[in-house]
Amino acid sequence: MRISVLATVLSGLVLSSCTSSSSVDALDVASLSPTDRQVTGSVRPIVPTTAIPSADAHAQQMAAIIDDGADLSAASMAGYADKQAPAAKAVDVAMVRPEPAPKSSRSSPHTIYSPRFKDAHPINFGPVSPRHFEVHGVDVSRWQGKIDWHKLRQQGANFAYIKATDGGDHLDPAFHRNWREAAEAGVARGAYHFFFWCRVGEQQADWFIRNVPKEKGALPPVIDVEWNAHSKACKKRPSREVVLKKMKAFMEKVERHYGQRPIIYTAPDFYEDNLRGEFKDYPFWLRSVAAHPGKVYPGRNWVIWQYSGTGLSKGHGTGIDLNVFNGDNDQWRRWLAKSTR
Repeated sequence: MRISVLATVLSGLVLSSCTSSSSVDALDVASLSPTDRQVTGSVRPIVPTTAIPSADAHAQQMAAIIDDGADLSAASMAGYADKQAPAAKAVDVAMVRPEPAPKSSRSSPHTIYSPRFKDAHPINFGPVSPRHFEVHGVDVSRWQGKIDWHKLRQQGANFAYIKATDGGDHLDPAFHRNWREAAEAGVARGAYHFFFWCRVGEQQADWFIRNVPKEKGALPPVIDVEWNAHSKACKKRPSREVVLKKMKAFMEKVERHYGQRPIIYTAPDFYEDNLRGEFKDYPFWLRSVAAHPGKVYPGRNWVIWQYSGTGLSKGHGTGIDLNVFNGDNDQWRRWLAKSTR
């Protein structure tokens, strides 16, 4: 879950979302591959092999798939075409240190708030823009500091993935606080694990299970798989065969424990090296900050699209990752009902 850093960095380490247990944070801009920088021309140009369906066709297809009881990730979900809708009014995301809101202000995860985020480096995605998706969310880690979850919720964080662990010995120090406070604010939230290529998959699954509560209503767990060339402890790039074997061991153990099939988060370079054509029965969360996922990951179905790593936070020194769910409000509610435990 890599992310770019705002110009005002905190001691050179203002990062967002994923850290590696024995390395720098996985969202450190320095660790981004040349094909995945947070600029318009950052992602390698890939011509889509299939056309992106219209909004009406997309909605009808999604509704049929969900109604039939199939996994959302099995849908052919390339995105929405332009509805000519006005852009959402940009306002700042507040992530300050407020007094805790009373529990009576807690909202349901089924309440959908329209996105009102700003972006330090907005991208023109063309006719298929994130603003045409109805359900937006964020992913965070300790690098966001103390988060006002109630405010963030009202400004469009309908769901959040929270950094929990990486490797087999590192726990994000803000995880339990974020986990608790996000729930109190009514945010649908899940936990993610940054995978460390120098450890056995089963050991990493044990570490994740040890630290992430098995709670009713939690989103499916996420395995974050990327290359991290700046790791001080492990610079290995295992073969495709080894990568898939390690991932499978982790995911199967986690699924047995939580009763939920994990979501795979990845970035373009790692996907090209290892995941093209693999794990077709798993849901995917795709990073694509300069083009629609249908162009960067042709033929891959997806549930979540991370479209920006430079969401703005007024009065705060870090950025925030911005995401969309691949469906409308009704499809989101149905997916929640099927996917949460």
